[in-house]
Amino acid sequence: MNQTDRHAENAKVLLKDLRGSIDNIDAALVHMLAERFRSTQKVGELKALHGLPPADPEREKTQIKRLRDLARDANLDPDFAEKFLNFIIVEVIRHHDAIAAKAADQS
Repeated sequence: MNQTDRHAENAKVLLKDLRGSIDNIDAALVHMLAERFRSTQKVGELKALHGLPPADPEREKTQIKRLRDLARDANLDPDFAEKFLNFIIVEVIRHHDAIAAKAADQS
């Protein structure tokens, strides 16, 4: 095997290892999101029980600033982190709206 072939084989091994790491991180992200949504489900139920609005703009604003700061500290693009959190917030509010509607139907 010549040197070019050895470098290609080493690159394939490294690529496989890196992809395995990425797959593990993706799995962890999915599990963390699931845990987050279990918690926000409870928040939605509590809000519905007490007639509180599904959205909390002040909390969202605080969380976005906090996440942008964390992203900056982690050398992650703060704009990306904000877009990611906004995507999650929209989904959480959708869930909270559904919980509130269900609670209203049961009243």
